[in-house]
Amino acid sequence: MQDIEPYYNWRHHYIASEDEKSPFYEREYSEFEYTNAIYNYLIHPQWDDIDSPTLYIKILMVDYDLGYCIIELIGEWNDAINNDIMLLKRDIIELLMAQGINKFILIGENILNFHASDDCYYQEWFEEVEDGWITFLNFREHVLDEFQRANIDYYIVSGGTLNDIAWRTASPQILFEKVENVIQKRIG
Repeated sequence: MQDIEPYYNWRHHYIASEDEKSPFYEREYSEFEYTNAIYNYLIHPQWDDIDSPTLYIKILMVDYDLGYCIIELIGEWNDAINNDIMLLKRDIIELLMAQGINKFILIGENILNFHASDDCYYQEWFEEVEDGWITFLNFREHVLDEFQRANIDYYIVSGGTLNDIAWRTASPQILFEKVENVIQKRIG
């Protein structure tokens, strides 16, 4: 797992540690010291710690004018034991929403498992984005099944063509437009 880096080809568009509005503003990273781990597996030091022992993130892009954010995740999303959704919602999402972000693209191809608790924080997040949306992109099928079994899929847009978007070959703006088009078609 230490070889899985957060996506870095958009760094010329956005760097969270250089954004004064970011929850990770002025965070310093090491390329050589591996201090964070998921269970006994060290992870790349570029991932951001959200105080969960199993879930780490990287804010890849924030566009304050268009009101969207792209976040990549790695690890095990565990609401049952760690209440990861509370940590993500309170410490990251709410700070971004205070800056006008109401459209969230979460990339989950490196999420290995999901363990549900209740859906309260998902419902709260869904209600607070008002004219916005929350989408899960490229999550593994068994993880999406777990979200569905927990009825969390009511609050997020996921699956289908969203799992087929080749996001690494697009610019952040193009990815946002592709995702928004899919969501508009589903809503319409």
